[in-house]
Amino acid sequence: MEQKNIILNSTEISNKIRRIAFQIYETNVNESEIVIAGIVDKGYTLAERITAILQEISPMQVILCKITMNKEKPLGTVKANLSKKEYANKALVLVDDVLNTGSSLAYGVSFFLDVPLKKFKTAVLVNRNHKKFPIKADFKGISLSTSFHNHITVCLDDNPEKDHVYLT
Repeated sequence: MEQKNIILNSTEISNKIRRIAFQIYETNVNESEIVIAGIVDKGYTLAERITAILQEISPMQVILCKITMNKEKPLGTVKANLSKKEYANKALVLVDDVLNTGSSLAYGVSFFLDVPLKKFKTAVLVNRNHKKFPIKADFKGISLSTSFHNHITVCLDDNPEKDHVYLT
């Protein structure tokens, strides 16, 4: 039986998300609008929570965007629920739950490259430091040095009190 080591509990996750939201606000304090684009599934849930906090702490108009891709085969499958016109010339933060090899974020970033943006940043809850792609997380909840055979599982529940991140 695999041993599950809890890395973050629900309170710690909540605090990390709040800190990320404040960092995003501080970085974009002069912007009137910002797009928070979450990669489905858990990245989008994280983006929803960051958006809620940004709406609470800042006067910016926060636009939530859902990015859909097949994380196993991301090439050519990236789609957004917003039109290019809705995010052009705005600050944008691409959000995912875990930065492991960087492939999901890399393909997510490439999706937005054909549209001019004011700023482009990335945010993750967990940064594992196993990058294959030259991508970094501008905002991160926690950085972990893990081995390749370790697995990080992020559980973001409808009830945030049940959230947790664990390592197997």
